[in-house]
Amino acid sequence: MLNCIAPFGAKLIVVSKFRSFEEIEMVRLWGQKLFGENRVQSLIAKKEEHSKELSWHLIGSLQKNKVKSIIPGIDLIHSIDSFSLLQEINKQAEKKNHVQSCLLQIKIAQENTKHGFSSVDVHSFLSSSEFESLKNIQVEGVMGMATNTDDKVQIRLEFKQLRKIYEELKLHYFADKIYFKEISAGMSDDYLIALDEGSTFVRIGSLIFN
Repeated sequence: MLNCIAPFGAKLIVVSKFRSFEEIEMVRLWGQKLFGENRVQSLIAKKEEHSKELSWHLIGSLQKNKVKSIIPGIDLIHSIDSFSLLQEINKQAEKKNHVQSCLLQIKIAQENTKHGFSSVDVHSFLSSSEFESLKNIQVEGVMGMATNTDDKVQIRLEFKQLRKIYEELKLHYFADKIYFKEISAGMSDDYLIALDEGSTFVRIGSLIFN
């Protein structure tokens, strides 16, 4: 798998939800440093019990009342799906004199269970004075999840859409920001398509541990 990812210059996030200390340590000993968790409580617990050299990413939904428990201490939040959530992150980060790295979750899937900004909403949000006032967050790119389907054509079209939105945002709002460079897309079933469409982070669990 690493040989597949390397030519694209992408980074592998090992999804460690439901995995034991021993399983995570096994992967760490292979040289893996980036791990992703879906739930705040699990992330905090695993961060405390594992080596300080590991980088922890929150890839699941984040409730506003959980924000203060992970700031500072989490390297990247992938799942920012509302302006109010970003405001809360900025508020808690400001209290700690910290700048929190984030990705904006874009809704590209044809499923009601998937969340995120629409293309229209994300442009409206980023062009607002309210966004300009958030000094303790750093938006480093976008994240998206494709529809859960066997239709590879549809999956590819959705990842193309994510890449297009990323490029539009880069051009209009982050042209001079070298840190805006990430596209988090692709999981165990579709990561090869995501890589082909420009993903810089792939989030993989079952293929690693099974």
